[in-house]
Amino acid sequence: AWKRCLYTAGHDSENWKLASAEEFQPMPRLCRCILAVYEDDFRNPIWAPPGGCHMNPNWVILGKYYEETHGQSTSYMICLDHEKADIVLAIKGLHLGNRSDYAVFFDNKLGQTTFDSGYAHNGLLNAARWVFDAEHEVLKDLLERNPTYTLTFARHSLGAGVVALLTTVEFQNQDLLGNVERKRIRRYALAPPRCTSLNLAIRYADVINSIVLQVATQAFL
Repeated sequence: AWKRCLYTAGHDSENWKLASAEEFQPMPRLCRCILAVYEDDFRNPIWAPPGGCHMNPNWVILGKYYEETHGQSTSYMICLDHEKADIVLAIKGLHLGNRSDYAVFFDNKLGQTTFDSGYAHNGLLNAARWVFDAEHEVLKDLLERNPTYTLTFARHSLGAGVVALLTTVEFQNQDLLGNVERKRIRRYALAPPRCTSLNLAIRYADVINSIVLQVATQAFL
């Protein structure tokens, strides 16, 4: 067990090839969207990076915080990026001072939850299901009213695990999103924790973009 605690995510990805400039191009914008979720007031941000979040507050469709997620998920927001013709669901990462985040993270045992002919992290899968159940009607409506827009799921750290599993939940319930074309939906997981068995990771590798910068300092169990 102690060896696993010292095994960082960097070991898993140390032999991955470098992303191309084209592949990495969306990341700065999506990182700024994720940072915006940490704000209590989108119009008066206090955590914005240099240059701001580059996001029009009028484009935010909804934002849900811990009081509204009841500990089932971290905070998240949905916004319409009219400049990039993109509907973005951005979800906050692990809050080190919030007990409910730890409850989600540690809600798992080896082999506890079978899913889609594989295994998934129980707490992260439940969080993904909660977000999908809460927002699939909103997302479906936005996709129907903006037929040329893409839909992007983006999240960091703990939330990246939820995005990865949200992808699998979405594929199993495509009718609830209006059977949207596969190419219209993109998923970006920044520094994701391990959350599925290897067979599921391989099965969804073509639709989930994992971003690892090789500078992680905490081990993901």
